[in-house]
Amino acid sequence: MLKSVLTRTVFRPRQFTRSLRVLDFGDGVGEEVHERSDYPLDSLREEFKNDKFVMLGYGTQGRGQALNLRDNGFDVSIGLRPGRSWDLAVEDGFQPMEINEAIEQGSIIMYLLSDAGQKKAWDDIKPLLTPGKTLYFSHGFSIVYSDLTGVIPPEGVDTVLVAPKGSGTTVRRLFLEGRGINASVAVHQDASGRARERAFKMGAAVGAGYMYETSFQKETYSDLTGERGVLMGAIQGFFQAQYNVLRKRGHSPSEAFNETVEEATQSLYPLIGENGMDWMYANCSTTAQRGALDWCERFRECTEPVFEELYDEVAEGSETRRVLLLNSRVDYKENLEIELQEMRDNEMWRAGQVVRSLRPERQI
Repeated sequence: MLKSVLTRTVFRPRQFTRSLRVLDFGDGVGEEVHERSDYPLDSLREEFKNDKFVMLGYGTQGRGQALNLRDNGFDVSIGLRPGRSWDLAVEDGFQPMEINEAIEQGSIIMYLLSDAGQKKAWDDIKPLLTPGKTLYFSHGFSIVYSDLTGVIPPEGVDTVLVAPKGSGTTVRRLFLEGRGINASVAVHQDASGRARERAFKMGAAVGAGYMYETSFQKETYSDLTGERGVLMGAIQGFFQAQYNVLRKRGHSPSEAFNETVEEATQSLYPLIGENGMDWMYANCSTTAQRGALDWCERFRECTEPVFEELYDEVAEGSETRRVLLLNSRVDYKENLEIELQEMRDNEMWRAGQVVRSLRPERQI
């Protein structure tokens, strides 16, 4: 029942209307959803006709949102320090400026430096955030852990969050495909009296397809838990554990990789995304169905305590302290590259390179 409600409610095409709908999850649980069709592009251009968006940082998320804004017809500039990101912005057709100059010219300041970078730059940026400007985040980290970052917005400045639920690469790709990504929206400080309304409009402007309202804290806690859990950390751990067992039991690298990663990412996970886990189960062999149903509860029982511990560390702040400490070190990038190289050199992902090379080319 829940799946059919979600599918019908979120994805059903419809004519424009200003009345927002509430998703019915059953048992009295409802949630309001804002869709791109609720915010026609002409009305967004009228809303932001006197605004200049200033993107601070040009990593994957900043780049994706900035390019989407420009393609949608908004006035956007890039504030950076000279370096690789500066050169990339130039290649993309922007004329980047020094950060301070960009902030002085802008009205919507998109603070998309890394979390550690936001902490480091804050003392220089804060005095430039004069009343009437909007401070825009795509992650609540710096605000939620302000005792560790020092990021406390000045009075008179709207402070909002539009957090796309995906990488900047996906934000850009879905925009170019004419779809748009799911995003969370929140307000930390409403100085103008219109922060909430404008935040949702900013979400549509940067390429969100549909948006849900949350708080800075909830977005941060769920995001950190998800990244360390099933989105990245846990999935790599699961992949590696199964691959190791298959290899120890005599299976070849390609067979172990195919049964661990390739079939999951190329066949089953897309079906889950399109139709739900129950549909994917129903469309697998009876042997696969029975085995998966018998073992899923065992995996849940052994991993749920780990997720409880993870969430506790996120909420308590110890995870944040570790992140800020390690990511603020001068040799952070060098150490990161060592860790990533170790992953690249792992047999499982070397097998993945070989298996991926065998995929048939897409027919155009």
